[in-house]
Amino acid sequence: MIDCPEPGLWLLTTPSSAYAVRLGPDGAPRSAHWGPRLTLDQARVLPAGAEELPVEGGDRFGVAGLQVRYGDGVRGVEWRHLGDDVDGGHLTIRMADRHYPLEIDLHYLIRPDSDAVDRWTTLRNTGDGPITVLRCDSAAWAVPRREDYRLTHVTGEWGAEFQVRRTAPAVAETVLTSRRGHSGHHANPWVMIDAGDATEDRGEVWSAALAWSGSWRITVERDHDGRVGWSGGFGHEGVTWRLGPGESLETPAFTGVYSAEGFGGVSHRWHEHIRRHVLPAPGRVRPVVYNSWEATEFDVSQAQQMELAELAAGIGVELFVMDDGWFGGRTGAFAGRTGETAGLGDWWPNPDRFPHGLTPLIDHVKRLGMRFGLWVEPESVNPDSELYRTRPEWVLGQPNRRATEVRDQLLLDFSRDDVAEWAYDRLDELVTHNDIAFLKWDMNRPITEAGDEVWVPYIRNVYAVVDRLRATHPHLTIEGCASGGGRADLGMLAGTDQIWTSDNTDATQRIAIQHGYGQVYPACTMGAWVTDSPNALTGRPTPLAFRFHVAMSGALGIGGDLGRWSPADLEQAKHLIEQYKLIRPVVHEGRMDRLADWAVQYTLDPHVVVLSWRPTTLVRVTAPVRLRGLDPDGVYRDEDTGETHHGGLLMSHGLPRPWPFDATSELKRLTRVG
Repeated sequence: MIDCPEPGLWLLTTPSSAYAVRLGPDGAPRSAHWGPRLTLDQARVLPAGAEELPVEGGDRFGVAGLQVRYGDGVRGVEWRHLGDDVDGGHLTIRMADRHYPLEIDLHYLIRPDSDAVDRWTTLRNTGDGPITVLRCDSAAWAVPRREDYRLTHVTGEWGAEFQVRRTAPAVAETVLTSRRGHSGHHANPWVMIDAGDATEDRGEVWSAALAWSGSWRITVERDHDGRVGWSGGFGHEGVTWRLGPGESLETPAFTGVYSAEGFGGVSHRWHEHIRRHVLPAPGRVRPVVYNSWEATEFDVSQAQQMELAELAAGIGVELFVMDDGWFGGRTGAFAGRTGETAGLGDWWPNPDRFPHGLTPLIDHVKRLGMRFGLWVEPESVNPDSELYRTRPEWVLGQPNRRATEVRDQLLLDFSRDDVAEWAYDRLDELVTHNDIAFLKWDMNRPITEAGDEVWVPYIRNVYAVVDRLRATHPHLTIEGCASGGGRADLGMLAGTDQIWTSDNTDATQRIAIQHGYGQVYPACTMGAWVTDSPNALTGRPTPLAFRFHVAMSGALGIGGDLGRWSPADLEQAKHLIEQYKLIRPVVHEGRMDRLADWAVQYTLDPHVVVLSWRPTTLVRVTAPVRLRGLDPDGVYRDEDTGETHHGGLLMSHGLPRPWPFDATSELKRLTRVG
């Protein structure tokens, strides 16, 4: 609900929170409240606080989310209110500069079933000369005054993404950013602030996440008066835009969520919002996937893929994905994709490996009762490829600058509409003529040698190609990937069904990675594989059930070399996949509660799923697992043992945890029966 209780005051009310904006004495739009719901009378007495989009000029010396330079060299904005528009849950506060021809629309969007507030900004040049935009954040967020604060975000690297960090914000500016052209392994475009006292189920938490898959920057500021807030948007420092006469610039959404129920409460709200309002196909069942990469790497053949498909079907896999190494090459020319150095850009079946195309393999997969998918990397090109030889001008680059090769590959300039059109045509042809149900869209290198005019159109054209593919092929499932979890964000999730969380499939290390991913993003979007033991990356041996139980907490996939699994392993895998299919609706659609670093609960009444792990046999975990969010008067039956438990006791005393040393994980399925 959006109310305007008096001129210059707007109150946005969601199911359990409220956001208020007021025009200040200087005419600037300012934050008045972000927190619990308010009455209209309470909103009327709120004073104006920090600017909704801080600008340069006057006595402002903090973070400037909007920085512009006019044709005469003057910088900054002096606010003038033009009016407002309300269309259902969409509020637009229309502002302009007092003197120069720049209009600034501040957008707010709320929905009746979500506590999320989407905010974004539109700039419009209404004059006859250019305006240089030095910085345009989507929004700034301010939190109420508290005795202390704590900042939560994630850090990491390739193979160790989404590591949660909680620290007191410095009395300074803390910059979280990616300059790589994708959202990044080392950080992720979201932040949370609490008063230092929040737990998983208690305390106020303010959070925001940016819907952008390219370079980004979020600056958290704590000033000497104790105020804390942050401003964020697309682009890193130094990236500018030229706004010509009549042109406009619209930023991506920077969405905020408040909860008074701790970190768990804010995660619940994010998960519900993303499932209902971000994902393109919210109700789609994520199939159990088999991916051939770790079994074959580049050494791909039709017979070998058919053998793997037979083994995958035998354990209950629903969709078979052939990874890298299937494409490129022409008879009598070069060999195509037999390693990292050649073939990217040539998206046709390798005639030496698939002399009759992909049809025999796809037909074989379908006869086994599975659907078929492919790995692609449409944004990259190898210098050793037919595409590069015929279209070298399509490679991203700048005059008088050497091209940077990463993994023996260059980037196509996706800011060019003709490149994006080519990519769509090739992928559309692949999907149409090969009965493909799944694409794993990878992106394995950063953006380099890019001018100011590249950074934003590049990402928007990636989105456009993905959206066109989905519109043309509604059945198509798309998984986003960037060397693992390097492009996981609300922008990518708006066009894809799930994210490949990390190239690290070591189940023990995956616990922390998945813990961080789940702070904002829901389990149904979290790609998680069971691979071989010892793990190919870490060399760590782990029991098969442990690997499954970790992967079952997301969108399950199998990535091991099934030809090397023993008959006993294959039989156990079949049983565990059957169990996963039983719990999949609860894990993907239910409320997730983090019970401990080593246990997670999913609830979709009347069903409850608890997955718990002990990563090392050197530690004996005996503390009971106390469940959350149950009916205290209810009775819950263990679906495997038949035992019954009282809901109140499960929450106060918990499930017993008498693990012997040879048991490292456990799955509990409970159903409320009374």
